[in-house]
Amino acid sequence: MLKERILSDLTAAMKAKEAQRLQVLRSLKAKLLEKEIEMRSGGHAEITEEDAIAVLTKAAKQRKESIQQFIDGNRPDLAETEQAELAIIESYLPEPMSEVEIIAIIDAKIKQVGASGLQDLGKVMGPIMGQLKGKADGGLVNRLVKARLES
Repeated sequence: MLKERILSDLTAAMKAKEAQRLQVLRSLKAKLLEKEIEMRSGGHAEITEEDAIAVLTKAAKQRKESIQQFIDGNRPDLAETEQAELAIIESYLPEPMSEVEIIAIIDAKIKQVGASGLQDLGKVMGPIMGQLKGKADGGLVNRLVKARLES
């Protein structure tokens, strides 16, 4: 499971004295622990693989936003640090789906719900995001769904 892999790699990073990797893995461990505590208080037994992927996806998204802000603020040094951290986080995430795969799922869902235009965006987006959670970027999916509904 993802959580165990992160904990194992955390120990390895400590032994290897990999400071940046250690910092990122500690951060991920803390975020996973927070999610686990949140789930226990909600009556769930344990964090699932999907929950762990959602936590890591959120952390990756935050890094991407930070990178853009640092680039906009003319701070390439900080952007580079965030990029390195993002690479570590992404190494634990599943391979993202290609646009072709996403479009095939979108087309099937549009046909299934009988969507005919942009007014049906909600009918399509909700089920698709549930299906693609952690496998595709939400912004990309949104753009592709809009493009398919407009055509």
